[in-house]
Amino acid sequence: MRRMGPMHEMSMAMEIARIAEDTLGLTAPRLVTVAVEVGDRAGVEPSSLEFCLDAVFAVPPFTGAKAMIVPAEGDVLQLAYLEVDDDNPDD
Repeated sequence: MRRMGPMHEMSMAMEIARIAEDTLGLTAPRLVTVAVEVGDRAGVEPSSLEFCLDAVFAVPPFTGAKAMIVPAEGDVLQLAYLEVDDDNPDD
């Protein structure tokens, strides 16, 4: 399989950020964690994707959110979950 280099993972990270922004909306709670399932045959270098996600989520509106790569089998590549802090202690 031909590797496309770090730009491949950066474009994925930017799309994941777009999905997170669309999901959380304009009055978004603080994003804490972005978890992405990455299969062992997904054609993605997990450490590169994690690095790119950390870079994308280091700036507003998601400053400080952390990336978490969830290893999976097969060709899966999907947003697993978004962890947020809405300052509601009852959650």
